[in-house]
Amino acid sequence: MKKILIVSVMVIIAILTIGIIKDQIIKSAITVVATQVTGAQVHIDGFSLSVFSQSVRISGFKMYNPEGFSKDILVDFSKINVVYDTGALFKKKLHLVNAEIDLKEMGLEKNKEGRLNVDALKVVNQQGEKQKGKPSEQMPMQIDMLKLGIGKIVSKDYSAGKEPVVKVYDVNMHKSYKNIQSAKQLAVLILAEPMKAAGIQGAKIYGVAMLAGAAVLPVAVVATFLGKDSAQQDFAADFDNVYNVSLAVLNQMGKVTKKDKINGIIGADINSVQVSLKIQKKSDSKIKVIISARKHFSPKPEIAGGVLYEISEKLK
Repeated sequence: MKKILIVSVMVIIAILTIGIIKDQIIKSAITVVATQVTGAQVHIDGFSLSVFSQSVRISGFKMYNPEGFSKDILVDFSKINVVYDTGALFKKKLHLVNAEIDLKEMGLEKNKEGRLNVDALKVVNQQGEKQKGKPSEQMPMQIDMLKLGIGKIVSKDYSAGKEPVVKVYDVNMHKSYKNIQSAKQLAVLILAEPMKAAGIQGAKIYGVAMLAGAAVLPVAVVATFLGKDSAQQDFAADFDNVYNVSLAVLNQMGKVTKKDKINGIIGADINSVQVSLKIQKKSDSKIKVIISARKHFSPKPEIAGGVLYEISEKLK
């Protein structure tokens, strides 16, 4: 009886070990392939595959900027969950019955030459290879249903001067898509849709999205931005620290036009946008920062969000 118990435990340990090794091998393979396809470094925090439920769960999928840009993150997916068809794999086809992808944050960056990081990816610049007669090495792919969640875009423009112009677009939207037919279609959809939702214009990737057949919708401006010019956040910090950091950020991003530490007010001009910052003390260890931004009476919530983002980064 004791021997049977020992053997059973050893078998269970062996199965778990094989499962862990299997997941690590597949995780490494996905990381390598994704890096080769996009031309950008990819990192995955967690990966698990279940043969019984035919599902895959990925957490902490991060893709970094391509060469020629900063080392910041381009896209950060909090989770990727898919249900796949095992039978299709035997036919050398990747068939996903459904997929759920949550894009936590997209780091859109324009370098000093005015080029966007998304436009420098291989998936954008390899358009037309099929027409030139180059064979495709990608496994045929089909996604029956995709649910895409989009968090926010942090845009940094280094083309305007020494310090980047930072804007934050809180997209916060969910959309569903049917019948995606290729990996390229999926990639450009995930990259282009958040930018379209935030009203960002002039990207090369839009043309690639249309040629790839990606069902991106031409949304000019996110409805939640309309009529709003402010962004706010609570910080677990003391008043003096928040005020000094806020003042330094506004000095860096533009020109400070007003300083009133007693009342917690700072005014600034950032590329002709009038920014007003108010610091409120809620308790000894909790401070609220409220930032509004307007240009010629038009609200600029992305500028307010950009300032708040820079402050929060420095207060970490």
